[in-house]
Amino acid sequence: MVQLLIIALALVGAAALTGAVRRFAIRKSVLDIPNERSSHSVPTPRGGGVAIVVAFIAAVLLCFVLGDIGLGTMSALVLGGAGVAVLGFYDDLGHIPARWRLLGHFLAGMWIVFSLGGLAPITLWGEPKELGLIGSLLAVVFLVWMLNLYNFMDGIDGLASSEAVFVGLAGGLIYLLSGHGGLAGLSFALAASAAGFLLWNFPPAKIFMGDAGSGFLGVVVGALTLIAGWVSADFFWCWIILLGLFVVDATVTLLRRLMRGEKVYEAHRSHAYQFASRQ
Repeated sequence: MVQLLIIALALVGAAALTGAVRRFAIRKSVLDIPNERSSHSVPTPRGGGVAIVVAFIAAVLLCFVLGDIGLGTMSALVLGGAGVAVLGFYDDLGHIPARWRLLGHFLAGMWIVFSLGGLAPITLWGEPKELGLIGSLLAVVFLVWMLNLYNFMDGIDGLASSEAVFVGLAGGLIYLLSGHGGLAGLSFALAASAAGFLLWNFPPAKIFMGDAGSGFLGVVVGALTLIAGWVSADFFWCWIILLGLFVVDATVTLLRRLMRGEKVYEAHRSHAYQFASRQ
């Protein structure tokens, strides 16, 4: 019953906060101005992802107080996620050089991996593999890539928030059916936080989440994937599969652009979802 209340509060809180952030963004002219690569045609407030951040972090803290999750999980999600969100929020307000953003991303990834105790043993071809320090380094790279690919995939109304809702609901259901109620509540809280924002972001979007939201969601779903690995190797692969749409689109697009010699740090419209949205 208490978990249901936390999930409901995350949903309502995210929706209410998104409305407040939208009013603030309009008042302060924090707007995304359309250009030739944009999927929108009118100036739209951005930075609404802050609502997801606040709602989900509050839910995580409540889950920790109730004893549903441990200190490491709480520390990874709250401190690691908040660090990425703050960096993204300042980038939304004004440009932060890419090298400093990337440094911040790696520091957040290192903190999350440290808090979780490294990378759990990974089962490959039926055998558990303990990767030690190499595994921890791979986990940091994985988190940084998840963070950035989520930002890449946040290009049309409702896509990134819908993915978070889907992954949170599906991951929560898997945990619930497997008897892991605490982690199920955490996953459902993520879905609820994203759903509250989606009410404002559903096409045509009244506000965009901005880097504060997309980076936060990316690093959080990445962290939840690593957390799943400590529960069971099967759960780790379940989360990878749930995130497959975003991972494959972003990774294949990046590799294709590298092979063509394109500047991968420049904005473009060559993701599969962007082609699909133009049909």
